[in-house]
Amino acid sequence: MAELSPVDLVVMGCVAAGEDGARLGKGGGFADLEFALATAAGLIGPRTVSVTTVHELQVCAAGTIPLTGHDVPVDFIITPERVIDCRPRHRPRTAARICWDDLTEEKIAAIPLLSAQRAGPR
Repeated sequence: MAELSPVDLVVMGCVAAGEDGARLGKGGGFADLEFALATAAGLIGPRTVSVTTVHELQVCAAGTIPLTGHDVPVDFIITPERVIDCRPRHRPRTAARICWDDLTEEKIAAIPLLSAQRAGPR
């Protein structure tokens, strides 16, 4: 990853988003894991903006979608009708880290970057 430059913007997919920045994905946690890996590699930092795009029908009230320790909230939700600024409502993204206890051996083995991260210092 040494040849990659830090990014200014991350677009994260979801099936629903809360007005507080919480996202509901497909349930695998892969987007959060990729975000944590990119953060660990120095590609995502505190100034990196995260957004998602959804239809207005996919927006839920704040507090509707629960956030766990590994979930990465978005800063902005973009719909065809509006832009929702979630930054003041969600917790800081300092929690964007790999939660090793939440990962199965199968998932770690299936993702070479995870295997390499585990082999190195945590």
